[in-house]
Amino acid sequence: MDEKEEQILDFSGSLHEVWRLLNDAERELLRAHAKVQHYKRNQRIYVEGDEPTHLMCLLEGKVKIYKDGIGGRTQIVRMIKPVQYFAYRAYFAQEKYLTDAAAFEASTICLVPMKVLAQIMHNNFEVCRFFIYQLSVDLGVADERTVSLTQKQIRGRLAESLLLLIDSYGLDENATMNIYLSRDDLANLSNMSSSNAIRTLTSFVSEKIIVLDGRKIKLLDEERLRTISKLG
Repeated sequence: MDEKEEQILDFSGSLHEVWRLLNDAERELLRAHAKVQHYKRNQRIYVEGDEPTHLMCLLEGKVKIYKDGIGGRTQIVRMIKPVQYFAYRAYFAQEKYLTDAAAFEASTICLVPMKVLAQIMHNNFEVCRFFIYQLSVDLGVADERTVSLTQKQIRGRLAESLLLLIDSYGLDENATMNIYLSRDDLANLSNMSSSNAIRTLTSFVSEKIIVLDGRKIKLLDEERLRTISKLG
Protein backbone atom coordinates (compact mmCIF):
# COMPACT_ATOMS: atom_id res chain seq x y z
CA MET A 1 0.00 0.00 0.00
CA ASP A 2 1.48 3.33 -1.05
CA GLU A 3 1.53 6.56 1.00
CA LYS A 4 -1.52 8.03 -0.73
CA GLU A 5 -3.61 4.92 -0.07
CA GLU A 6 -2.48 4.85 3.55
CA GLN A 7 -3.59 8.48 3.98
CA ILE A 8 -7.00 7.69 2.54
CA LEU A 9 -7.64 4.27 3.99
CA ASP A 10 -5.61 3.79 7.16
CA PHE A 11 -8.34 5.09 9.45
CA SER A 12 -10.87 3.26 11.59
CA GLY A 13 -14.61 3.45 11.00
CA SER A 14 -16.60 4.25 7.89
CA LEU A 15 -13.76 4.34 5.36
CA HIS A 16 -12.91 0.72 6.02
CA GLU A 17 -16.60 -0.20 5.94
CA VAL A 18 -17.02 1.20 2.43
CA TRP A 19 -13.64 -0.16 1.31
CA ARG A 20 -14.65 -3.75 2.08
CA LEU A 21 -17.81 -3.35 -0.03
CA LEU A 22 -15.77 -2.71 -3.18
CA ASN A 23 -14.30 -5.19 -5.62
CA ASP A 24 -10.68 -4.88 -6.79
CA ALA A 25 -11.54 -2.74 -9.83
CA GLU A 26 -13.64 -0.36 -7.73
CA ARG A 27 -10.88 -0.05 -5.14
CA GLU A 28 -8.40 0.82 -7.86
CA LEU A 29 -10.81 3.42 -9.25
CA LEU A 30 -11.22 4.99 -5.83
CA ARG A 31 -7.49 4.90 -5.16
CA ALA A 32 -6.78 6.65 -8.45
CA HIS A 33 -9.18 9.54 -7.92
CA ALA A 34 -9.46 10.12 -4.16
CA LYS A 35 -7.32 12.84 -2.62
CA VAL A 36 -6.55 14.07 0.87
CA GLN A 37 -6.76 17.78 1.60
CA HIS A 38 -5.82 19.76 4.69
CA TYR A 39 -7.79 22.74 5.97
CA LYS A 40 -6.75 25.38 8.46
CA ARG A 41 -8.89 26.44 11.40
CA ASN A 42 -11.95 28.41 10.20
CA GLN A 43 -11.15 27.73 6.53
CA ARG A 44 -14.20 27.32 4.31
CA ILE A 45 -14.65 23.86 2.81
CA TYR A 46 -17.64 24.67 0.64
CA VAL A 47 -20.06 27.58 0.35
CA GLU A 48 -23.82 27.75 -0.13
CA GLY A 49 -24.55 27.84 -3.85
CA ASP A 50 -21.47 25.82 -4.83
CA GLU A 51 -21.90 22.81 -7.10
CA PRO A 52 -21.44 19.55 -5.13
CA THR A 53 -18.54 17.74 -6.75
CA HIS A 54 -17.05 15.54 -4.02
CA LEU A 55 -18.02 13.13 -1.33
CA MET A 56 -16.08 14.18 1.76
CA CYS A 57 -14.97 12.15 4.74
CA LEU A 58 -13.47 13.88 7.74
CA LEU A 59 -10.36 11.97 8.75
CA GLU A 60 -9.03 14.24 11.49
CA GLY A 61 -10.31 17.41 13.11
CA LYS A 62 -13.80 18.89 13.44
CA VAL A 63 -16.10 20.48 10.86
CA LYS A 64 -19.25 22.54 11.28
CA ILE A 65 -22.12 22.68 8.79
CA TYR A 66 -24.01 25.94 9.13
CA LYS A 67 -26.41 28.31 7.42
CA ASP A 68 -26.73 32.07 7.54
CA GLY A 69 -30.33 33.00 8.22
CA ILE A 70 -32.44 36.11 8.36
CA GLY A 71 -30.68 39.18 9.70
CA GLY A 72 -27.25 37.58 9.39
CA ARG A 73 -27.89 35.14 12.22
CA THR A 74 -25.99 31.87 11.84
CA GLN A 75 -27.35 28.44 12.71
CA ILE A 76 -24.99 25.49 13.09
CA VAL A 77 -26.98 22.54 11.78
CA ARG A 78 -24.44 19.73 12.15
CA MET A 79 -21.06 19.02 13.69
CA ILE A 80 -18.98 16.48 11.76
CA LYS A 81 -16.70 14.08 13.60
CA PRO A 82 -14.07 11.61 12.36
CA VAL A 83 -14.72 9.33 10.46
CA GLN A 84 -17.97 10.74 9.04
CA TYR A 85 -19.17 11.38 5.49
CA PHE A 86 -20.71 14.67 4.42
CA ALA A 87 -21.25 17.02 1.45
CA TYR A 88 -22.91 14.44 -0.81
CA ARG A 89 -26.67 14.93 -0.20
CA ALA A 90 -26.93 17.91 -2.57
CA TYR A 91 -25.45 15.89 -5.43
CA PHE A 92 -28.04 13.12 -5.07
CA ALA A 93 -30.80 15.75 -4.81
CA GLN A 94 -29.45 17.50 -7.95
CA GLU A 95 -29.12 20.72 -5.98
CA LYS A 96 -26.41 23.17 -5.16
CA TYR A 97 -25.22 23.30 -1.57
CA LEU A 98 -27.82 24.77 0.79
CA THR A 99 -25.33 25.24 3.61
CA ASP A 100 -21.72 26.26 4.28
CA ALA A 101 -19.01 24.09 5.81
CA ALA A 102 -15.87 25.19 7.60
CA ALA A 103 -13.09 23.55 9.57
CA PHE A 104 -13.70 24.15 13.24
CA GLU A 105 -10.06 23.32 13.84
CA ALA A 106 -7.20 22.12 11.63
CA SER A 107 -8.76 19.23 9.71
CA THR A 108 -7.87 16.54 7.19
CA ILE A 109 -10.50 15.47 4.68
CA CYS A 110 -10.62 12.73 2.07
CA LEU A 111 -12.39 13.84 -1.12
CA VAL A 112 -13.85 11.42 -3.65
CA PRO A 113 -15.33 12.80 -6.90
CA MET A 114 -19.08 12.25 -6.88
CA LYS A 115 -18.94 11.05 -10.49
CA VAL A 116 -16.61 8.26 -9.38
CA LEU A 117 -18.90 7.35 -6.49
CA ALA A 118 -21.93 7.39 -8.82
CA GLN A 119 -20.09 5.09 -11.21
CA ILE A 120 -19.39 2.64 -8.40
CA MET A 121 -22.95 2.83 -7.08
CA HIS A 122 -24.36 2.07 -10.52
CA ASN A 123 -23.07 -1.51 -10.24
CA ASN A 124 -22.70 -2.00 -6.49
CA PHE A 125 -25.93 -2.25 -4.51
CA GLU A 126 -24.12 -2.66 -1.19
CA VAL A 127 -22.54 0.79 -1.55
CA CYS A 128 -25.97 2.21 -2.44
CA ARG A 129 -27.44 0.64 0.67
CA PHE A 130 -24.63 2.04 2.81
CA PHE A 131 -25.34 5.62 1.74
CA ILE A 132 -29.11 5.15 2.00
CA TYR A 133 -28.48 4.12 5.59
CA GLN A 134 -26.23 7.13 6.21
CA LEU A 135 -28.78 9.55 4.77
CA SER A 136 -31.56 7.91 6.80
CA VAL A 137 -29.61 8.28 10.04
CA ASP A 138 -28.80 11.92 9.25
CA LEU A 139 -32.45 12.64 8.46
CA GLY A 140 -33.56 11.11 11.76
CA VAL A 141 -31.06 13.21 13.69
CA ALA A 142 -32.12 16.33 11.81
CA ASP A 143 -35.79 15.65 12.60
CA GLU A 144 -35.06 15.30 16.30
CA ARG A 145 -32.93 18.44 16.34
CA THR A 146 -35.67 20.43 14.60
CA VAL A 147 -38.19 19.49 17.27
CA SER A 148 -35.71 20.17 20.07
CA LEU A 149 -34.64 23.57 18.79
CA THR A 150 -38.21 24.74 18.29
CA GLN A 151 -39.93 23.24 21.34
CA LYS A 152 -37.37 23.03 24.14
CA GLN A 153 -36.73 25.93 26.47
CA ILE A 154 -33.32 27.62 26.51
CA ARG A 155 -31.92 25.41 29.27
CA GLY A 156 -33.01 22.25 27.47
CA ARG A 157 -31.55 23.40 24.15
CA LEU A 158 -28.20 24.28 25.65
CA ALA A 159 -28.04 21.03 27.64
CA GLU A 160 -28.79 19.07 24.47
CA SER A 161 -26.06 20.89 22.54
CA LEU A 162 -23.49 20.17 25.24
CA LEU A 163 -24.47 16.49 25.23
CA LEU A 164 -24.29 16.40 21.44
CA LEU A 165 -20.72 17.69 21.60
CA ILE A 166 -19.81 15.25 24.38
CA ASP A 167 -21.31 12.29 22.52
CA SER A 168 -19.53 13.34 19.29
CA TYR A 169 -16.09 14.29 20.57
CA GLY A 170 -15.88 12.85 24.06
CA LEU A 171 -14.20 14.00 27.26
CA ASP A 172 -10.55 13.96 28.24
CA GLU A 173 -9.20 12.32 31.39
CA ASN A 174 -10.26 15.37 33.41
CA ALA A 175 -13.86 15.22 32.14
CA THR A 176 -13.23 18.30 29.97
CA MET A 177 -14.94 18.41 26.58
CA ASN A 178 -12.62 17.70 23.64
CA ILE A 179 -13.87 20.73 21.72
CA TYR A 180 -13.55 24.40 22.61
CA LEU A 181 -16.42 26.53 21.33
CA SER A 182 -16.82 30.26 21.51
CA ARG A 183 -20.00 31.44 23.19
CA ASP A 184 -21.22 32.56 19.75
CA ASP A 185 -20.71 29.08 18.27
CA LEU A 186 -22.43 27.43 21.21
CA ALA A 187 -25.33 29.86 20.83
CA ASN A 188 -25.50 29.18 17.08
CA LEU A 189 -25.62 25.45 17.76
CA SER A 190 -28.40 25.93 20.34
CA ASN A 191 -30.60 28.41 18.43
CA MET A 192 -30.27 31.21 20.96
CA SER A 193 -28.53 34.54 21.41
CA SER A 194 -24.99 34.71 22.78
CA SER A 195 -26.25 36.55 25.87
CA ASN A 196 -28.72 33.73 26.60
CA ALA A 197 -26.00 31.12 26.10
CA ILE A 198 -23.69 32.93 28.53
CA ARG A 199 -26.50 33.38 31.08
CA THR A 200 -27.47 29.70 30.89
CA LEU A 201 -23.87 28.49 31.12
CA THR A 202 -23.45 30.63 34.24
CA SER A 203 -26.58 29.02 35.66
CA PHE A 204 -25.17 25.54 34.98
CA VAL A 205 -21.97 26.56 36.78
CA SER A 206 -23.88 27.77 39.83
CA GLU A 207 -25.79 24.47 39.88
CA LYS A 208 -22.46 22.59 39.81
CA ILE A 209 -23.27 20.87 36.52
CA ILE A 210 -20.22 22.22 34.68
CA VAL A 211 -17.07 24.26 35.30
CA LEU A 212 -15.90 26.92 32.85
CA ASP A 213 -12.29 27.81 32.11
CA GLY A 214 -12.29 30.17 29.14
CA ARG A 215 -13.59 28.07 26.24
CA LYS A 216 -13.02 24.84 28.14
CA ILE A 217 -16.06 23.17 29.66
CA LYS A 218 -15.60 20.52 32.33
CA LEU A 219 -18.52 18.21 33.04
CA LEU A 220 -19.40 17.62 36.69
CA ASP A 221 -22.90 16.12 36.56
CA GLU A 222 -23.79 14.38 33.30
CA GLU A 223 -26.95 12.82 34.73
CA ARG A 224 -28.29 16.24 35.70
CA LEU A 225 -27.43 17.63 32.25
CA ARG A 226 -29.26 14.78 30.54
CA THR A 227 -32.29 15.32 32.76
CA ILE A 228 -32.43 19.01 31.81
CA SER A 229 -32.14 18.10 28.12
CA LYS A 230 -34.86 15.44 28.38
CA LEU A 231 -37.32 17.68 30.23
CA GLY A 232 -36.66 20.52 27.80
